[in-house]
Amino acid sequence: MTLPPGFQFSQASLQDYVDCPRRFQLRYLLALQWPAVQAEPVEEHEQRMVLGQAFHRMVQQRLVGLPEEAIARAASNAELLRWWQSFLAYRPITAFCGDQPGTWMRGEYMLAGGVGGHRLVAKYDVLSVAATGQVTILDWKTSTKRTPDDALRERLQTRVYPFLAVQAGAHLNGDRPIDPSHVTLVYWFPEAPGSPARIAYGPEQYAADHRYLTDLIGLIALAEGDGFPMTQDESRCRFCVYRSYCDRGSTAGRLDELIAAWDLGAAPEDIDLDFEQIGEIAF
Repeated sequence: MTLPPGFQFSQASLQDYVDCPRRFQLRYLLALQWPAVQAEPVEEHEQRMVLGQAFHRMVQQRLVGLPEEAIARAASNAELLRWWQSFLAYRPITAFCGDQPGTWMRGEYMLAGGVGGHRLVAKYDVLSVAATGQVTILDWKTSTKRTPDDALRERLQTRVYPFLAVQAGAHLNGDRPIDPSHVTLVYWFPEAPGSPARIAYGPEQYAADHRYLTDLIGLIALAEGDGFPMTQDESRCRFCVYRSYCDRGSTAGRLDELIAAWDLGAAPEDIDLDFEQIGEIAF
């Protein structure tokens, strides 16, 4: 079984494979529809996804120049308004990206690069490059609880986003190569605004990520038949929308147990790609 024509890897698809190769197969190779809900109660889960997406839009609207007051008036939900008020109080973009002249900054920005002969893409909530070459990646996490640092570091996003910024972001830095030691990834939580996670990058991590991602993508690209086994950690299955295909239960896990409510503002596949918006393609 081969990858679909033009298939593009992302942190979400790679995370699916790492969590459960079978889920990757069902979602991306067989393109099966979800037969089950991810978490209970369903209405609360869906509402939190909607709120997460709305918060991402509000920040993007601010980045393109809409007045803060006008954005706040559009927040019809009290929880969403509270998140927005935290955003205004803590000003994470200024706090982490600065406001120096000459800083390049975009929200909802896409980069693409080549790894092992395949395309890898990422969509950044906020990506900024200072005139000094310092690169800051900001990512909004609208989960109900502040994700522990150890769990954050294990996620594929923590490897893919800084790696791709270095590999494919030179055009944002005056066509100068980006120094991995100048890259910082920040996860900011509206539910814990005073407790962001700040993860520094560096040349050794970049080299390790290049090897890891090349091996992982190569493994997936060559996998056939038994190359897509079900996860041995059946606790993951309680929050998998494909669990009925694998006879791994019919009842969803509780939303308050879903630590991988990692980002309830993200769809199962985190990229809705518009090729005209992608900043760089490097193979």
